[in-house]
Amino acid sequence: MGSYRERLSVPVSWWIIAAALVITLFVITYVPVGRFGGAVVGGTSALLAVLFFLQYGAALVEVDGERLRAGRAVIDRAHLGKVEALTGDDARHAFGRDCDPKAYLLLRSYVRGAVRVEITDPRDPAPYWLIATRHPDRLAAALTGNSVARS
Repeated sequence: MGSYRERLSVPVSWWIIAAALVITLFVITYVPVGRFGGAVVGGTSALLAVLFFLQYGAALVEVDGERLRAGRAVIDRAHLGKVEALTGDDARHAFGRDCDPKAYLLLRSYVRGAVRVEITDPRDPAPYWLIATRHPDRLAAALTGNSVARS
């Protein structure tokens, strides 16, 4: 069986936007209140942004010989059924209009691919897991035991 590991960290563009926001907050506070007030507001907003990005981007997708881990959820591979790699409109629709409300979702808006994994455990209320991934073919291959060439 294949193995796979991916951390769904936030993209660099989010860090750049956050830095611009922090600078803006510093400046709009500094002008009326002064350097100390600007530093407090800027520093607080920077700390909050870093903590949020690190926590939100800490989502881990991992496959080993025994389990699939997607974020906080873990399931034994024995309970996995059909695996489908999704890209483009298929991935977008899977997370949107075609999504079953009972499905387990690991969604990250900045990740364009996904893998849908059928759950065969009759005790599990989720009919499938829908997992965001930057490499849907590699994740699907790790889950099915097939090999995929790295691009």
